Amino acid sequence: MMKKLHEWLLVMTGLFSIWYAVLTSNFMLVKEWQNVVFVLPFTLLFLFGLFAATVVMYRVLTFNICKSAATELQQQIEEAKKDLRSKGIIFKEINVPSAS
Repeated sequence: MMKKLHEWLLVMTGLFSIWYAVLTSNFMLVKEWQNVVFVLPFTLLFLFGLFAATVVMYRVLTFNICKSAATELQQQIEEAKKDLRSKGIIFKEINVPSAS
């Protein structure tokens, strides 16, 4: 079974081979568009990075905040602290501003 890295390397090698073959060919149409063909991989890489950054920013902005789960988690943390204090562990309290 092929690993994901091998799949990506195979596809990228194939695309690079096609790009290089088109760039070095002697067809008249390619000669007219040689500048465009030359910068095409860089343009596509930039557009992919822009797309990836946009997706990450959108997902961060639309991330669901579940207040009931946050409250439950805080209760569980307090219960764990009480349990550990009963076993002799001392905690240093740190004041952290709440997100609400």
